[in-house]
Amino acid sequence: MSNDELHTALRGASSAPSDPSDPSDLGGAKAHGPASADPHGDLGAALDVEAFTAAIENFNRFYIRLPVLEKLPFTTLSVLDTLAFGGSPRRLTELTKTEQVSQPGITQLVTRLERDGLLERRPDPTDGRAVLVHITDAGREIIRSRRADRSRHLRPLVEQLTPQERRSLTEALPALARLAELGRGQ
Repeated sequence: MSNDELHTALRGASSAPSDPSDPSDLGGAKAHGPASADPHGDLGAALDVEAFTAAIENFNRFYIRLPVLEKLPFTTLSVLDTLAFGGSPRRLTELTKTEQVSQPGITQLVTRLERDGLLERRPDPTDGRAVLVHITDAGREIIRSRRADRSRHLRPLVEQLTPQERRSLTEALPALARLAELGRGQ
């Protein structure tokens, strides 16, 4: 995705017809008409949600493929991230829901991550039959290291953006953080 496309998607200004053969088309998002107005009546805050979704998906395709020193499976990273940022400790049953993995699958994963020193299981003080999964300092270090690696790869790309594009991204950060917060709460 070009800088112009990202900027356009974040502004929600695209309303041209979709062309599936056009690689600059944001995943067909252009075909969905005018931007949705803010439910509070602020038309200046209109956002084309389909274009925004396509921009996030395009960015994610690039972002998840950035080279990192720690190469781990997505589900491993997702569990570590959930525990690091979504609250630790968690019960295994909670992790099956957040990670969308079966009970046997999450049990195997947690066992492996515990063996690798990235997680710990401890008895639940409120329910002797259950265990709580905690992230260890080593698990937190994996998350910190991956973020540092990705920042190192993104920095030169961000430097290629125009000052206005960097300002637009900076101004969008609080809204993106809030959107992630709302999504985690569902």
